[in-house]
Amino acid sequence: MKQDGGALLTLAGYFALMSLFAIGGANSAVPEMQRIAVEVEGWMTARQFTDIFAIAQVTPGPNVIIVALIGYQVAGLIGALVATIAMCGPPCILAFYVGEVWERFREAPWRIAIQAGLLPISIGLIAASGFVVASAAAHNLAAVAVTLVTAVVTYTIRLNPLWIFAVAALVGFAGLL
Repeated sequence: MKQDGGALLTLAGYFALMSLFAIGGANSAVPEMQRIAVEVEGWMTARQFTDIFAIAQVTPGPNVIIVALIGYQVAGLIGALVATIAMCGPPCILAFYVGEVWERFREAPWRIAIQAGLLPISIGLIAASGFVVASAAAHNLAAVAVTLVTAVVTYTIRLNPLWIFAVAALVGFAGLL
């Protein structure tokens, strides 16, 4: 882990910019996080990124935890703090100043149109995140099968995700992945 100022500034810059385009939450920015962390900066491998994503999903709390884990991988605790503040700060400030104006124009046609347009954008960004993580996890036929079965079960059956995690853990412990 490097803890130089350059790495911290790089983390802050990337995550501050991503925060402004993460429509639908931090998970919608996962493809860009993966591209930057793995392909651009080389902070980790695709497999490490997938593991970090899995840990962030299993951990209680908001999905933005992935940002802290990436920051920690890059520059330890200070990296986790810098990445988290950079990801959460700009949208908080924007929401604070824009929220009142947004509420004032609740019936305006342009606001209704913007809200209607943001829904499919956020669904698409989150679907892209799922594709990126699933692609990185698909390192053998068993992993592809587990991913597909999990997607079908999750989509068709209202099942607590902890049961899916438990089955996936058993498959992993059995050495099938």
